Amino acid sequence: MRRFKNSDLVIPISILIHLCIINGILWLLTPETYLHITNIIYYNVTWLIIAYSLNYYPTDRKEKFITNIHKSVQLYLIYGLAYFAFFSIAAQHFASLEYQLFIILLIFLCITWYRVLFFWARGKYRKVGGNSVNVVVLGRDSTLKKIRTVFDDPFLGYRYKGYFDDASSKSPTYLGKIIDCFLYILENDIDEIYCVASKFNHKELKNLINFADNNLIRLKIIPDNKAIFSKAMSIESYDNIPVLNLRKVPLDTEYARILKRTFDIIFSSLVIVFILSWLTPIVFVLIKLESPGTLYFKQKRHGLKRKVFWCYKFRSMTTTSDADLKMAKKNDARLTRIGKFLRKTSIDELPQFFNVFMGDMSVVGPRPHMELHTIDYEVSVDKYLVRHFVKPGITGLAQVKGYRGEVVKKTDILNRVRLDIFYVEKWSIWLDLEIILKTVVNAVRGQEKAY
Repeated sequence: MRRFKNSDLVIPISILIHLCIINGILWLLTPETYLHITNIIYYNVTWLIIAYSLNYYPTDRKEKFITNIHKSVQLYLIYGLAYFAFFSIAAQHFASLEYQLFIILLIFLCITWYRVLFFWARGKYRKVGGNSVNVVVLGRDSTLKKIRTVFDDPFLGYRYKGYFDDASSKSPTYLGKIIDCFLYILENDIDEIYCVASKFNHKELKNLINFADNNLIRLKIIPDNKAIFSKAMSIESYDNIPVLNLRKVPLDTEYARILKRTFDIIFSSLVIVFILSWLTPIVFVLIKLESPGTLYFKQKRHGLKRKVFWCYKFRSMTTTSDADLKMAKKNDARLTRIGKFLRKTSIDELPQFFNVFMGDMSVVGPRPHMELHTIDYEVSVDKYLVRHFVKPGITGLAQVKGYRGEVVKKTDILNRVRLDIFYVEKWSIWLDLEIILKTVVNAVRGQEKAY
């Protein structure tokens, strides 16, 4: 009989403790609004519905406190809104907004502390052998060394016993040829088998699956062509056929696109109304006093899915015929005096909020390049076009990390693309807000390559 390794009580206990925290705090601090059956049902059912919709409770063995912290933030925000909305729905009044904010923040703080204590206690328990799983690997290749870093983390609860492979080895973790694995697995109470798919043919894999199923053992297959995989890949199901999506982009989801677009419209509208409305006439006068030409400089650039659009800026240079061929350089003779100030403070980029409002750009995203550079980089820089899976931005991760402006050496564009791809794969509204904050700080401090 197999050992009891993973408690089915963890999730119910967590739900119960969370509800106890919510109800306990509300009962102690707001008995006048809490002690009504309708209110009690609302506070509890709302929490459960929101948590369920966010898939908040199911935990993976490899999950740590920080892994799904974004789900906690989402849950707190939505539940907080639902909490205050109930006062309006139920036509109830509260004495002090500050006091109600204190209550809801206290609830979230206590739940967060429980989460911290849960992962700490689970890690300690696993470190001494509890809640662990015994694993072996069948087949050896370059993946084994990488996956061992996961198995060797004591807080994850894996107990790596070794590997089987038809190629003999003197390694202390070598357990023998693959044919010998079956008896070992049964005698040593192995819970999970990790199988390198390239080492087995179809018939052997089928036999291995049958063996695992008939002995209540989990079988996990490590697929071939590992060199093409990335952390951004995901598995999708097409009528029960698993398909690997090698580049999962968060902004592919309808929810994410709507959220980002809504933020862009609101943010750009605020900038246009409260900043550009009075700043534009001032910049117009200053530009005209120094040099003839238009207020705006417009240039064709590539955006989402390489679509061409007109990108707008306040004109910071004298009008020349090579504007679409040469990037601004340090001590560029084409720069006007007011233009230097506009570029140093990034004020010249503000008209791009019209691009954002019209939908060609986003507030945050990979910076768009002029057509000539896109044509060059897409053949000279590996994975360059991945950055075009999302809309270009007024500011971006690469820019706040110092990779903005002139490309002096090859590593400049390589690092810029690397950070742009990271942004594409890891987008979140919180990352956007962080980048915007850093952009404002950099604009006040000034950046070395802001010229």
